[in-house]
Amino acid sequence: MIPFNKPHLTGKETHYIYDAVNSGKLSGNGKYTKKAQAFFEEKFRFKKTLLTTSCTDALEMAAILLNIAEGDEVIVPSYTFVSTALAFVRQGAKIVFADSRSDHPGIDESLVENLITPKTKAIVVVHYAGVACDMDVIMQIAKKHNIFVVEDAAQAIDSYYKGNPLGGIGHLGVFSFHETKNIISGEGGLLAINDASFEERAEIIWEKGTNRSAFFKGEIDKYGWVDTGSSFLPSELISAFLYAQLEHLKDIQDKRIRLWNIYFKNLKDLQNENLLKLPKIPEYATNNAHMFYVVTKNLEERDNFIRHLRENDMHAVFHYLSLHTSKYYLKNHPLKSLPWSDEYSNCLVRLPLFYELEEKQVNSICKVINEFFNK
Repeated sequence: MIPFNKPHLTGKETHYIYDAVNSGKLSGNGKYTKKAQAFFEEKFRFKKTLLTTSCTDALEMAAILLNIAEGDEVIVPSYTFVSTALAFVRQGAKIVFADSRSDHPGIDESLVENLITPKTKAIVVVHYAGVACDMDVIMQIAKKHNIFVVEDAAQAIDSYYKGNPLGGIGHLGVFSFHETKNIISGEGGLLAINDASFEERAEIIWEKGTNRSAFFKGEIDKYGWVDTGSSFLPSELISAFLYAQLEHLKDIQDKRIRLWNIYFKNLKDLQNENLLKLPKIPEYATNNAHMFYVVTKNLEERDNFIRHLRENDMHAVFHYLSLHTSKYYLKNHPLKSLPWSDEYSNCLVRLPLFYELEEKQVNSICKVINEFFNK
């Protein structure tokens, strides 16, 4: 069986974990936390970064920082993971779902402004598959209406919009290091703070609502409880694992992009014949090869397509179920019509893509796919 995903180990993870264990400093904000955060700030020019135990935690920090409260509205794409909405729901926000684009699962930027009301506090965009939304459009809308932008860049490490790193354009950005991502730490996340006015409070929220970070910097002589927050920072073991991955970012990205390109080359004729849709990379965006997906014509074809691959020992999976159709959302809201989000829920299939995947295996998968369409 060719699995859908296999976590990649660079070889230094256990060495750095051993070093962290023997340093006597296992709790968060130690040597490897600082090294990983510095990596992001230096390579991607983020103003300030804070590691978290998950991308969900980073989103929850964003919701707290923006003072999201009961009665606020937050615009979110329906085709995304539940955390994108849940972090803001927990603060009392009403989620206003936006549809996807016809040519890409990301949010349809042209629909966003019509969803804004006097209660709108933030727009959350998701860079699906690591491919950028049109951030100029989003930022212009946000500036016009004086609202915040959060980039859910969970899948978008080392991907860019017009030369600017994703996660670094909106007021806040979040990343995931779940084992299915390009760079992993098992679980783990990062908050990128791009508006300096949030920096000081972010550290307080990160440290359980205390000004502990300022104390360790020598800025105050004692610390205490000064704000809301939680235990968002990861242990040094997670940070050590992550740093080993970051050191190999270029190698990992190069390999994934090479595999992605083989998929595209081998399957593009199916798209040309209107048998299958392939990912679209706009001119303003780069491709970090987080995933390779295809879009079938309908739900029945998708299920048969996945079954055909599994019968050939190849594990492909579908992705998100539209959040606007979820049981939780429908308890308190009527069903909305978001046709493109529903189409991706019903028809999108993710193919195996991970570092250890061999080029000959990708070719074999493509051969089986072509056979499915009698090609």
